[in-house]
Amino acid sequence: MSVVPDMAVMGGVSFIVGALAFTGVFSWLAARFDYPRILDGDAATVLPRLRAGGAPMRAVWAIYSLLPLLLVPGAVGALAALGGTPLMTLALVLNAVGALAMCLGLMRWPSIHWVLAESWESAGTDARHSIAATFRGLNLYLGNYIGEFLGEICLAKFFALCGVAMLADARFPAWLGIAGLAFGIAFAIGAFRNVTTRVQWLADINNWLLPLWMILLGGALIRSGVPHP
Repeated sequence: MSVVPDMAVMGGVSFIVGALAFTGVFSWLAARFDYPRILDGDAATVLPRLRAGGAPMRAVWAIYSLLPLLLVPGAVGALAALGGTPLMTLALVLNAVGALAMCLGLMRWPSIHWVLAESWESAGTDARHSIAATFRGLNLYLGNYIGEFLGEICLAKFFALCGVAMLADARFPAWLGIAGLAFGIAFAIGAFRNVTTRVQWLADINNWLLPLWMILLGGALIRSGVPHP
């Protein structure tokens, strides 16, 4: 097998593993941390609950913050499978930027937010006001703008460009390219949920469609990289 097919298979496996890991961690946090609804809570509600989760909660958040990195080898595999065109090169760059943005957004939980949660326990009234302001600012900047908005917009463009590339490649079924393009557009629209609540319903659907699409895309990349008799 040549190097290019190997990279395509690697990318497909990365997408599938990332999708399964995302679903597992998301479900764990939903059950034990009321995620993602708790993201709308204030410091007095969120920080004590974060701290009460102990080492397992911190470890899960640390793992969660690294999962977006699996998108990068996935994008390399997509580049290998769909050809090193300017279109797919742009897709790879967007994927890398989006993955980094998502990592930065999620990493606030096991790092800065964890320290804030530790300080909250023994802080006085005035100190808690300062901690709450810091908590809100970090959520707005690292969470809403960097992790969610920038990260999801870049990832949406990656998916859409992959869909366009698959439509131009006879090895991939047309429906898969259309699905990739459609999901990329829907994912981009859902990223504007912090601007208007009118698209929140779409963002909620995207949370479940994302792992499904990653598995479909990963399977297509694996199929394209495995030589057929």
